[in-house]
Amino acid sequence: MDWQIIVDSIPALLEGMGLTVQLTLISLVAGFFLAIPLGVMRLSSNVLLSSPVLGYVFFFRGTPLLVQIFLIYYGSGQFRPVLQEWGLWEFFREAYFCALLTLILNTAAYTTEIFRGGIQAVPHGEVEAARACGMSGFTLYRRIILPKALRLALPAYSNEVVFLFQSTSLVSIITLMDLTGVARVIVARTFDVYEIYITAGLMYLVVTYGILWVFRTVEFRLSGHLRDRALDPVEALKLHP
Repeated sequence: MDWQIIVDSIPALLEGMGLTVQLTLISLVAGFFLAIPLGVMRLSSNVLLSSPVLGYVFFFRGTPLLVQIFLIYYGSGQFRPVLQEWGLWEFFREAYFCALLTLILNTAAYTTEIFRGGIQAVPHGEVEAARACGMSGFTLYRRIILPKALRLALPAYSNEVVFLFQSTSLVSIITLMDLTGVARVIVARTFDVYEIYITAGLMYLVVTYGILWVFRTVEFRLSGHLRDRALDPVEALKLHP
């Protein structure tokens, strides 16, 4: 094991990690806010609202992320005249934009299904109680259904965040220098395969478990039954006689 090459490569790998985290965070934020209305539309009884969302989710969940990246990055060139006419070619010619767009659309599709399940899991009694208090429509979703659904969907959503973070490694295929892309360049230059990829893998591992720790902490704070479970049984009985 060549420790010196590991030490010398850490600054470059950390720079690549910065791009990986950046892609992950932007994709998560955009995908999250896109998935909330899509999840509501997915449950609509109006076919004109639910069918397009169903088709979108069906495609992005049913095809590999790498294929989606290729379709958007390489396939957009076939529509260059149209994109130039609309003023969009300056975006689609950039690998960063294509990778980011693909990650957003992919995570939004998975998150839509996670939120759909969370909405359906909201106890019907709570919804009926809110309606009895005069809530309906947007107010009912904003104050009762969506907050409860998001708490119920949190464990599944944490897995999606981890999968997205790890999936960003595919963007190196279209020349982006994320953590995996930087590792590939260093390996091509030094031929130290094990040292570099093991280091990159450990960096992915640290961030992954950091993400899981954050979600566990949030879930623990939002879920009273988990806090009670962490207490001594006698103390829990004192809190809830």
